[in-house]
Amino acid sequence: MSTLRIDHAVSSGTFSLDGETHEVENNLWVVGNDDECVVIDAPHSVEDILALVGGRQVKAIIATHAHDDHVRVAPELRERVTAPILLHPADREVWELTHTDHLWDVDLEDGQSVKVAGASIKVLHTPGHAPGAVSLYVHDLGCVFTGDTLFEGGPGATGRSFSDEDLIKDSIRTKLFDLPDETVVHTGHGPDTTIGAERANLG
Repeated sequence: MSTLRIDHAVSSGTFSLDGETHEVENNLWVVGNDDECVVIDAPHSVEDILALVGGRQVKAIIATHAHDDHVRVAPELRERVTAPILLHPADREVWELTHTDHLWDVDLEDGQSVKVAGASIKVLHTPGHAPGAVSLYVHDLGCVFTGDTLFEGGPGATGRSFSDEDLIKDSIRTKLFDLPDETVVHTGHGPDTTIGAERANLG
């Protein structure tokens, strides 16, 4: 079997919540090998995602949370690649702000594993930025995909609907800081960091 790898690109669009809309750039992450992969989040452009996927079989579309800039094209992508959308059910209200006619397919649970290309992606429920926010730890690659839970410089944004500052900090301390310091953090927006580097940034 070919080597497990991460493919990355950036896609531009908007984020809307609480009556405000902002221009944003989202990281696109695809984890797999030459034959199969999973897509992490489906923000702005199906074509941008398909360019990363290439001719591979998509096993799943995993949403780190249901803000519109992470799931806007998920139903369309699902139709194009015939793969299920996975989301934590605590984000149903957030999901329904964007998609009233389509639900996701499979509920994510804390501690479960999603298999791809011979590797396991471990689901860590890390609420705070959103109730159903998850981080995705890939031991074989020494990395974690944190969505908007942890960034270079500290926790993701709170202060909007469905978010909780104390909860996001608790999620980071109890779930993410259990990971090795050298674990690379691949974020929903902006540059990578490491778990070790972010320990000092959590006030």
